[in-house]
Amino acid sequence: MRGRRRFRTTAAAVALCCAAALAGCTAADGPEAGRPAARPAPRPTPVWNVSPGSLAAVGDSITRAFDACTVLADCPEVSWATGTDAGVNSLALRLLGPAGVAGRSWNLARTGARMAELPEQMTAAAARRPELVTVMMGANDACRATPAEMTPVAAFRASFEAALARLRAGAPKAQVYVSSLPDLRRLWETGRVSPMAGRVWQLGVCGAMLRDPADVSPAAERRRTAVRDRVVAYNEVLAEVCAKDARCRYDGGAVFGFRFDGAQLSPWDFFHPSRDGQARLAELAYRGITREE
Repeated sequence: MRGRRRFRTTAAAVALCCAAALAGCTAADGPEAGRPAARPAPRPTPVWNVSPGSLAAVGDSITRAFDACTVLADCPEVSWATGTDAGVNSLALRLLGPAGVAGRSWNLARTGARMAELPEQMTAAAARRPELVTVMMGANDACRATPAEMTPVAAFRASFEAALARLRAGAPKAQVYVSSLPDLRRLWETGRVSPMAGRVWQLGVCGAMLRDPADVSPAAERRRTAVRDRVVAYNEVLAEVCAKDARCRYDGGAVFGFRFDGAQLSPWDFFHPSRDGQARLAELAYRGITREE
C-alpha cells in the first residue's frame, strides 16, 4: 500500500508539472502567474523629421546661385535650396513639391555675406517659423585677399553660436541642416589649368587661394595651405556647435569632400556653382536631411 501510495503521489506531481509547462508557467512565476504580459514601451518620436513642411535658407552667394545663369547676378530660381528650376530639382522642390515652394520656402541668403551676418539672417528665418533652416555660410570668411584677412576661428564660432541662439529664441523647434564649406583648394586644382579661369581669378576672385594660379612656389603653397586649413577649422566649428543642438544636423563634410570638376563651376567666374553644381548640392542636402537615424 505504501509503495502504491508513493507511486500515485509521484504520478500526480509529474502530471501537474507537465500541465504547468504546457500552460507556460514556472515555479518562479509565483504571485506573477495570471497577470497580463507587460506591453513593450512605445518607441520615442524621433527628434529629426525627414519630411519638413517648410524651409528657410540662409547663407551667401552660393545659396543665391550667383553667376549660375548670367554674369555678376543672382539667379535664385536655380538655387540648390529653394530654386524652382526642374533641372536643378532643389531641396525645396523635393521636400515641398512645386506647389509648396512659393508659399513655404524663403531664400534669405545674401551674396557677399560672411558668418558675422548669420545671426541677423537667422532672426529673419525665425520670424517665418520654418520647420527646417538650411545653412551654407563661411566661404567668404576664408576667401579674402590675403590669409591674414580671413575671419579668426574664434570670431567665426561666436557668430555661429549667436546665430543658433537667435533661431532658438524665435523658433525653438526648427530643424537646422548645416552644410560644410567646399574645399577651396579643390577649386584651384580644378581651374588652374584653364587660361580663362586664371585671367578671371586675377580680377580678385578669392585672392588668398586663387591668386596667381600658376605659381607653385613654396610661398604660394603655404598661402594656399593656410586657406585650406582655415576652411577645415571652420568646418570643425560647424560640426561641434551643431552637435550641441538636438535639432541640428551637420552634413558630415559631404560638401567639403565632393570631388567637383569644371562642369560644376560657373562659366563666368570658375568659382561659384553652375546649374549642374547647384543640382549636386541639392542632392547632397536631400540625402543628408532625409537620412533615417
